Order: sequence, then C-alpha cells, then structure tokens
Amino acid sequence: MTTGTQPLRRRATVKDVARLAGVSAGTVSNALSGKRPVDAATRERITSAIAKLGYVPNLAARGMRTGRAGTIAIFSSMPTAVAAGPSRLGFLMELAASAAIAALESNVALLLVPPIEDPATALATIAFDGAILVEPEARDPFLAVLAARGVPTVVIGPAGDRPPLAVELDYKVMAELLFDHLAERGARRFPLVIGESARASNAAFREVYLTRCAASGLEPTVISLPEADAERGARDALLRHISDGHDIDGVLVPIDAMATGVMQALRTAGLGVPDRVKVATRYDGIRARSEMPALTALDLKLDRVAQLATRMLIGAIDGGADTGAAQGSAEPPAPRLIARGSTGMTGRTGTTDSASRNA
Repeated sequence: MTTGTQPLRRRATVKDVARLAGVSAGTVSNALSGKRPVDAATRERITSAIAKLGYVPNLAARGMRTGRAGTIAIFSSMPTAVAAGPSRLGFLMELAASAAIAALESNVALLLVPPIEDPATALATIAFDGAILVEPEARDPFLAVLAARGVPTVVIGPAGDRPPLAVELDYKVMAELLFDHLAERGARRFPLVIGESARASNAAFREVYLTRCAASGLEPTVISLPEADAERGARDALLRHISDGHDIDGVLVPIDAMATGVMQALRTAGLGVPDRVKVATRYDGIRARSEMPALTALDLKLDRVAQLATRMLIGAIDGGADTGAAQGSAEPPAPRLIARGSTGMTGRTGTTDSASRNA
C-alpha cells in the first residue's frame, strides 16, 4: 500500500527492536519499563535500535497485557483559589510539575485532578494506577474515593493513622520558623490569618501560634475564614479588624493567596510594609516573590517532596520494587526561611532552616 509515491511503513514492534539489538523481547520490555535491571551495554544497544527503527511503544497494548493504565493521579481538595489561583500557578501546580517529571522517569504519566464537586462521579471512567493526595482535610472527600477504588495512595502531609504511605510535612516547624522570625523582627501585635477547614496545616499553625503567644506574653488574635474566599476574604477580614480599632504591627498568614489579600488590606488602610506592619507567609511561590515588597516565606523544597511521593507511589504500585517503597512514610528536607522585604530584610535573604535554628 502506498501514499502518493511513498510506501506506507509498517510500525516497528518490540520484536523488531529485540531482533536488531540482539536481545529478547522481554529484555526490551524491561529496559522500557524499568521494572528489572538491564546492564548499560544492553540498554545502549536497545536505545540505538529504537532510534534506528523509530519505535514508539503501543501503550494501549501494554495496558492490556499488564492490566495497568500507566497513569498516576495527583489530587487536592484545596479550593482552586488556594491551590492555584487565577494564574493557575501555585502550590499544587509546583508539586504536580515535579511529580510529572519523576513519573516520566519511570515511564508513567501524571494526571492532574483539580478540586471538583463530585470526584467519585467525575473519575468513574478515568483509569489510574495510584494517587498522590496533597494536604487532605480530616474527612477529605478524596480519601473515601481512593479507598473505595482500592488504589495505592501516598499522602503529602501528616501521615496520621491513614493511609499507610505518606511524605510527612512538619507544619509545626514551619509555623515556629515564621512566628519566631516575626517576633525577632520586633512584631508584638500580629494576628494569625488562617483557613477554617480541618486541614492539618491550619490546626498546626493555630496551635503553635497560641502556644508561642502565651509563652511570650503576647495577645493572640486568630482570624479564620473559608479557604475558598482566599484573597478577597483575607482582605475584607483584615480591613474589618483594623477598622475595629486594632493596632497591628505584623501579620502571620500561612496561605499565600490570603497573604495577597492581607497586602491589599494594608495598602488600603495606609499601613506601610514593613515599616508599620511586617508580613510572613508559608509558601514561597509566585505570589510571595512578586508582591511589593516581596514576602518573607519558606522554601518548602516541593520538588523533593514531589519526587519522594511519586517514587514511593510507583514503588507501591510495582509491589515494593522501588527503593524505600516498603517504608510507611518519608521525611522531606527541612523547610528554609527566606527573609525578604516584607519583614524589613530588604537587600538580604535569610537562610534559616529548622536544623540550623535548633543547633
């Protein structure tokens, strides 16, 4: 059969690659999947044969043979206003980007599932072999969906008593770094602006804030608001707090979208940052870096967090073949404080992390 004057080329197969490389079809499959080790010389011959033949794996056929979709999913119940925002860039997007790279290294694709009203129905016809769940709530709707589906799941956040696999983020250390930095910079009357959901990060920041205030003789003020209100909610709540006559000299606002709203409120109220009010947030994302002045925040090492979670998940899917897959949890690198203009650190960048601070 021809197309114009050019014959239609037959699609190369695994057997063609194996024949040219001088190995078995099983060895080619192992080299492509990474499930079993293949020595460097053999892998080089296979790679050369693939390039010469223009071989493209038939993913549908592979899925039928293995019973796998070759896809993992990353979920979060955090509202889009918090997880991504209008720019669609943010905490969840940064994790997803690094997880996608780590997944592709194991020939697995990543499916990003945005926060949705009815996850069980929406995902009923979508195939995936495992899931990463980002900072779930105490009764997170995605936990039930994934449990019913019976797929391996890795949580990014505190492990708690479910599920068995987690990359544990230490929210208390994060809260301590930020609270102590504000106190060291001279803030004495600074509210905590926090989400009101049952997410572990909210609970940990509230606990550390109240404990530190009591130990330092400071008057605590916790402003809780729905996470979905994000920027607008934080702006309106802080403006009300200021208009009620409260004199503030700082704000601890862990959620970066809310930090944007806090900065809007301070500008509206005519309170300069950092000369009148110092501000610190948790996530060193695009919001923190592009604010004027740039916000003091934490480098959460999200690239490493995503890599750990992805490799742990793929190891669980493969039955423990990956290094460390049998472990129930993994501890990511300690967060690092990046002190910027919003706390009066113009012209210098702090490098405090939990290890150096406690040394």
